[in-house]
Amino acid sequence: IDPDIAAMIGASAALCVSGIPFAGPIGAARVGYVNGEYVLNPTVSQLAKTQLDLVVAGTETAVLMVESEAQELSEEVMLGAVVFGHDQMKAVIDAIHELVRDGGKPEVEWSPAPKNEELISRVTGLAEGKLREAYQVRDKQARTAKLKDVTAEVGAALAADGASADSVDVGNILFDLESKIVRSQILEGEPRIDGRDTRTVRPISIRTGVLPRTHGSALFTRGETQALVIATLGTARDEQKIDALMGEYSDRFMLHYNMPPFATGETGRVGTPKRREIGHGRLAKRALLAALPAPEDFSYSVRLVSEITESNGSSSMASVCGGCLALMDTGVPMKSHVAGIAMGLIK
Repeated sequence: IDPDIAAMIGASAALCVSGIPFAGPIGAARVGYVNGEYVLNPTVSQLAKTQLDLVVAGTETAVLMVESEAQELSEEVMLGAVVFGHDQMKAVIDAIHELVRDGGKPEVEWSPAPKNEELISRVTGLAEGKLREAYQVRDKQARTAKLKDVTAEVGAALAADGASADSVDVGNILFDLESKIVRSQILEGEPRIDGRDTRTVRPISIRTGVLPRTHGSALFTRGETQALVIATLGTARDEQKIDALMGEYSDRFMLHYNMPPFATGETGRVGTPKRREIGHGRLAKRALLAALPAPEDFSYSVRLVSEITESNGSSSMASVCGGCLALMDTGVPMKSHVAGIAMGLIK
């Protein structure tokens, strides 16, 4: 069995018995779907036959995280898997409660530092109106510039008043204020900060074959997020050899995701992939994997590289869309078209 589930449960148990303030315990479970039935924590041999590989983590009353890949299963089956996994993990949570009861340390008493209500009131009075104005600007770069101006004006006004306010504290107050403004606009039915309602997808533009000397390529643009995805074919000898904890294996499909700092108008280190880039590449890969042809039908190895040229959210899903387009531009006989979209919940 893959050790990631055991690692999550072990970390939850360790936090609970330590006495460190923790809103847990949490449990975790992997769910498979074999022969029309859900399978809890499938073995390696069962994973080879499963139509679903889903990991769910949560508390006794709520789901915290879901990650999965599936063989084009229905929404009903997917939702049932989440519910099944959450129900099964409660046994682990009960076991952690017993462990804490028998051997847990007393919980550390801790409370956050009191808020500086005077500073919060002053910053709110100086900034709220100007921040609301800034969030009426629909263009991201122009809005960001206006927000920076507001921050500078607030800092100057506080300095003129002789207030000895820490810039980090002021920044945190402004951030909370921005969050409140954006959230309240959505809940009150006003347009989002880019002018859309909650159900409108950003304008989409697609170009394929943009790089004539590659095997396949696609330029996928959704609003202010853009991915240039390049596909390259190879032989079986080009498959990636992976020496993993559970043994060595070869991977015929590789997807690499790169998001340089200039994609968000910033400067920074460019070099080896960072944790976020590795995670986003893995996420996009799992979305496309089920739609690839079987090795006996298409014997090539495939490498996709997604270069994020600009980003205003959902760049991993732009990589899914651009990746599918690049594969089709290459001539890979995909089983189905694949698209991805990101969602949030505000309540």
